[in-house]
Amino acid sequence: MDKIIFEHPLNEKMRTWLRVEFLLKQLDLHCHFDQNNALLFFHALSELLEIIERNDVRSDLIKEIESQKQKLSSWLNIEGVDQELITELLNKFDHYLLKFNTAPRLGQALKDDRFITSIRQRLMIPGGCCSFDLPSFYLWLKQSAEKRDRQVQSWLQHLAILNESLSSCMQLIRQLGEFKSFTCANNFFQETNGDINLIRIRVSLDKNVYPQVSGHMSRYSIRFIPLEACDNTSTDTIEFELACC
Repeated sequence: MDKIIFEHPLNEKMRTWLRVEFLLKQLDLHCHFDQNNALLFFHALSELLEIIERNDVRSDLIKEIESQKQKLSSWLNIEGVDQELITELLNKFDHYLLKFNTAPRLGQALKDDRFITSIRQRLMIPGGCCSFDLPSFYLWLKQSAEKRDRQVQSWLQHLAILNESLSSCMQLIRQLGEFKSFTCANNFFQETNGDINLIRIRVSLDKNVYPQVSGHMSRYSIRFIPLEACDNTSTDTIEFELACC
């Protein structure tokens, strides 16, 4: 049976991280483009730089990496733990911390890039990236695909430490949450829990419902909403799985 996983953040830090993760995936998906779909890449890049400018993503990631290192170090003395894997993760986190401490501010080179800045300014105007608005962009799109790709990869390299460290942290955070089965009546579920950052909800696609979550780290509620207004499933019992991370 096909299922879908919905993720919902329970604090501002996790909300920011999920958005950054989403935009990094968009950049990876659209980094090879032509003149007809190039703006998909630059929209994602502009939004990512906007989030980085407004949030202290670097500081939060450093704190999370140091916290994860403490947890991993405490597992080294537990019998049966894969010590080679733990050591590998610890070395990886040490590498991230070194990169953060020696690198300039996240994405600073991209914020200072005049070419990227000119595009970001026009993206805020509906239709503002026409050839007469951005002749330099129009010319750049006429360059060979190989030349454009080299430039794009050079830009993305400035985000590599963000991409790698966030991916590692999110992978560990998600692995902390084990899916457990629940049943709710009238499409409503409420839970009081400990200090958690993220909840993951897995439900069958054939239910054709999505979760509407409200609450915070210690207490939250989930209401399942039918995708189609005509699907009145309020009296149905819905089985779903929940992971608290």
